[in-house]
Amino acid sequence: MHETPTSRDLADCPLPPPLAQALMQQPAGLRKRERTRRQLLTAALRVFSARGVAGCTIQEIADVAGVTTGTVYNHFDSREDVVTAVALWLAETLSRRIAETQASVAEGAERMAIGQRRYIWLAEQSPAWALLLLDIAGAAPHLLGTVGDYVRADLTLAIRQKAFRVTDEAAAVDLCMGSCSRAMLTVALGQARPGYDIAVTTMLLRGLGMAFDAAAEVASRPLPPFPPLEPAAAASPLSRP
Repeated sequence: MHETPTSRDLADCPLPPPLAQALMQQPAGLRKRERTRRQLLTAALRVFSARGVAGCTIQEIADVAGVTTGTVYNHFDSREDVVTAVALWLAETLSRRIAETQASVAEGAERMAIGQRRYIWLAEQSPAWALLLLDIAGAAPHLLGTVGDYVRADLTLAIRQKAFRVTDEAAAVDLCMGSCSRAMLTVALGQARPGYDIAVTTMLLRGLGMAFDAAAEVASRPLPPFPPLEPAAAASPLSRP
């Protein structure tokens, strides 16, 4: 396989355990069709990690999954459908897991800070996965749309609490998403200094209308831990595609 700027070895750089465990879980009682679909998504991640999203083919996904191309087409109409499915699955699983750490946080501004810093933390802990997520997001905007729903909820709460002052909520969501994506790339490429997550988040909160001292204080608060996952069915090896 040829090397690309987004090529990465996920086996050498697995997801942080709290996020890997969430992706590895399979809901109890999955039927054979759904288990096969999970198998195909896992295979697609492996191919994406080696070839980049743009370089993958249905044949490669089938080969890695150990099935025929017909099996892939029984579940997905096209390569683009596979990319979209992977994007939605990753975005919802990771966003939901990060949101679980915010369960006891009442302030919208702090919830926003936690979300921003956790994605930057992901890039620090697992640069390869961060680059893969950014690659998938570029090919399938559904990933950013799903993450954006969580951002919008925290933004709306903070506006209601009068912590943020914005003239356009859609523009504010773009500001949050854009700054986070760029910060993830900077960190994943090893170009960030220590404390970059706090610096970026402080500037973001400033851009959303908070005073500097208040923004710096909120951005510097300790990140809440990930709560234990509820027991689920057997896991699939998604943390090390």
